[in-house]
Amino acid sequence: MNPIQSRELDQILEGQLQVLAATLKPATIAYYRAQAHRFLRYLHLHHPELSALDPLRRNPHVLGWLRSLAEENPPLTSRSRRAALFCIRRLFDDLADNGYPVRETLILRQDFPPRDLCLPKPVTPDVDRLLDRELRRTNDLLSNALLLLRATGMRVGECLRLNRDSLRHLGGSQWSLHVPLGKLHSERWVPLDDSAHQIFNRILSLTAPLHSEAPNPSAPLLRLPQGGKVTYGRICKALKDASRRAGCPPVRLHQLRHTFATDMLRSGLSLPALKEILGHRDIRMTMGYVQVTQQDLQREYHLARQRMATLHSLPQLSTTHPAQISQINMVNICHALDSVRHLLEMYRRQLNQSSSQRKLHCLDRRLAKLRRALTDFQKE
Repeated sequence: MNPIQSRELDQILEGQLQVLAATLKPATIAYYRAQAHRFLRYLHLHHPELSALDPLRRNPHVLGWLRSLAEENPPLTSRSRRAALFCIRRLFDDLADNGYPVRETLILRQDFPPRDLCLPKPVTPDVDRLLDRELRRTNDLLSNALLLLRATGMRVGECLRLNRDSLRHLGGSQWSLHVPLGKLHSERWVPLDDSAHQIFNRILSLTAPLHSEAPNPSAPLLRLPQGGKVTYGRICKALKDASRRAGCPPVRLHQLRHTFATDMLRSGLSLPALKEILGHRDIRMTMGYVQVTQQDLQREYHLARQRMATLHSLPQLSTTHPAQISQINMVNICHALDSVRHLLEMYRRQLNQSSSQRKLHCLDRRLAKLRRALTDFQKE
């Protein structure tokens, strides 16, 4: 008998995993099962008397498991520990919803380790240029696949699932790439410029031809000339070799996505638009992909100040010289007096000395009195 199914608790967790398998991907279920087995192994070793779900307690069972996670060697990252807690809590919550006797306080919010705040990791502009030059010089299937990753910001898994008909013509010089269902169970359209369009066509010319008389446009895009499948390992090795030939530090695949996001933001693309292109559900995910340097801050600051100067510039009130007035009458005299009062008020607001401001305010009251007298004179 499989030791993982030797007790009631083991069978209950395995049964819930089979329920989840109806809605989650096989890889996700495999991860859930690995975390469930890790939890059960701890219970088998340290609490062999526990054989059912009802006696399961936070102390000592769950707290002891949390301590074992923190003491593993090599140590687990905070992200791995958070994932393990999330999986077990999800199983407990689902079991409670199905009527099993699960206590509500087995895993608390404060049990989750804090998230690691990692800085974005785009490559430097110099490394980006060297790598681009080397990939274009090599110009084989894997090199063009890497160029497409850099030009679109796709995830590697999304690129590997592209089809031959993923390219769409929107009219004129506008093209778009259909990215299939990916990591977050969503699909999207990514705009392409002329350079990215040429890269896609180059991949079509380099990929293995279809041997059937009726070509299937939904066939995988990335196929080696010998017919083999392009895997994550192959494309990762191609990037490592290209970095070495270009004489730059090793570049990881996900750095191409970070570099694309940072370049798009620096070029003026808004964060909401970048979020859609990257396929994120939350704008906070997008913020983790962009790097804002001191040069970016200086540029944005001075541009904002220039726009502020334009928005808050003083309006120029048109004044007419007496020689330019075609007809001197009381209406034009009143308009000229209004212009003088307005200019004096604008000038008063720019002064820092309160005494000068008070003097100009008194002068404005005199002009206002004169304006009322002229109005009364006009009515006579």
